[in-house]
Amino acid sequence: MAGNTGAPLVDLRDIHISFGGIKAVDGVSLDLYPGEVVGLLGHNGAGKSTLIKCLSGAYQADSGEIYIDGQKADIQNPRDARAYNIETIYQTLALADNLDAAANLFLGRELTTALGFVDDARMEAETRKIMARLNPNFKKLKEPVSALSGGQRQSVAIARAVYFNARILIMDEPTAALGPQETQMVAELIQELKRQGLGIFLIDHDVHAVKQLCDRAAVMKNGQLIGVVKVDEVTEDDILAMIILGKKPEHLAA
Repeated sequence: MAGNTGAPLVDLRDIHISFGGIKAVDGVSLDLYPGEVVGLLGHNGAGKSTLIKCLSGAYQADSGEIYIDGQKADIQNPRDARAYNIETIYQTLALADNLDAAANLFLGRELTTALGFVDDARMEAETRKIMARLNPNFKKLKEPVSALSGGQRQSVAIARAVYFNARILIMDEPTAALGPQETQMVAELIQELKRQGLGIFLIDHDVHAVKQLCDRAAVMKNGQLIGVVKVDEVTEDDILAMIILGKKPEHLAA
């Protein structure tokens, strides 16, 4: 993990979001440094997805501020978020099943020739390049992504974000429904992204996945941040207790 010096990549300060009088996010502050993965945990309705959606531009905070690289950011919609190099990989992955990896990588942002035709050869070459960097074992470039395994599909979604210069990545349960080998593949992808200095917010229900993949874990309950812990200083039971009881373990409560 990066030594937490200098300005955080992302600094969420005192974020409040209410829906019809219910405080979905109640004064949460959280930061993220380059080369770090911060896991967000909590029961359904705890506020973790809502908090992160104000970073991805899907929701507007009622109050609070977002800083990117120490500068105040104005994120009104997903396009603004993308301008700050924030990319979201949803659990559904939003891939077009009938298209191959290259067509998915450039979906909606196709490369064209001088005459304005879609440049399939260049898109395939670029896809090979980024895949060699992220997942050298990925060879199924010509097959529709419907034929790929869960981990391979995740690789395509991650490659798309990285190719378009993501620096801040939001991942929603990246290993849900994956087997052990596939989960390991995603873990290796995340390690590679960390080496490249990306910061990752990882939303998950699975304490074991967070322990494996994250540097820090932020636990939310009823819209509030219960605490942020370094995963190598706590057990899975400690994190579970935070989720269920809504308080930090005794030895970390200082």
